[in-house]
Amino acid sequence: MIKLSVFAAIILLFCVIHIALAALLSNWLNEQQRRGRLSFRREGRLYYQLTERFKRFGRLHRHLEILLESLQLKLEPGGLALCSCLLLLGGIAAGGLFFQSIKGTLLLGAVAGCLPYVSLRTLLVQRQMQLQLDFLPSVELFYQCYLVTGGRQVRVALRRTVEERRLLGPMQPVFEQLYRNLSVRGDDEASLKIFAGALGHVWGHYFVNIIRVALSEGTPIESSLKELITDLRKARRANEQERNRLLEIRIANFTPILFLALFIGINMHYNKMNAYRYYVIDPAGRDLLLNALVLIFASFLMGLWLSRRKL
Repeated sequence: MIKLSVFAAIILLFCVIHIALAALLSNWLNEQQRRGRLSFRREGRLYYQLTERFKRFGRLHRHLEILLESLQLKLEPGGLALCSCLLLLGGIAAGGLFFQSIKGTLLLGAVAGCLPYVSLRTLLVQRQMQLQLDFLPSVELFYQCYLVTGGRQVRVALRRTVEERRLLGPMQPVFEQLYRNLSVRGDDEASLKIFAGALGHVWGHYFVNIIRVALSEGTPIESSLKELITDLRKARRANEQERNRLLEIRIANFTPILFLALFIGINMHYNKMNAYRYYVIDPAGRDLLLNALVLIFASFLMGLWLSRRKL
């Protein structure tokens, strides 16, 4: 097991050194050459080849691409996958050297490898909770702009909605992204999926379906928007109750960390030497810490899943 950890640490160190040297070389080429010749050279780099190979995993690549674009992060799916692989190697190396068991090596490696994706998912759920508060006023504003434009051109209504800059909170960049993708991207279905992924709740999917019908068939959607607004107003009180439940779930996610820190802190306060021997030197103590870490990570996953169900 130690050999596996050492091998993973060597691979991780090699990857980090390679990335650092590639970044330095890229900066030097940026200063010495023009952008056109630099982009040609980039096609031969290892990172470019890895990202192109990762595109072969169509569904996974598309899923990560929608996730990153929903968060409006300037990061490619290949970069996220590379970061996860590096953390996986680091977790395997740290798990083998500290826990010195197959269980510790594999579990810590799995937790570290999944950490970037889980962090982005958590960030997306938090943003979706904020967007849910301002969704009804945004749909009402879009409905007004749609009526002003004659009730036929959805793209014109979206442009007017964005240009008036009356959208509340974080809804303004989300609608701007939708209008920009519909105007430039050329793939309406992908643009709508990104918009639905940014919203994340059932009402957002209903709104996206209405826009999809208007874009594909060109039929008026005035009555559908009016019904959606009426249903949203009726469901406002129920949404407040659901938000309270989501707040309870988020608070419950952090209680295992607080209890673990409290217990370890009390033991360290009364007897530092025995606590060090039990938590660091004794295999049973290290296994206890590993189980606590895995359970905390599992509680975060369950809280994330419940939050998505409640949206």
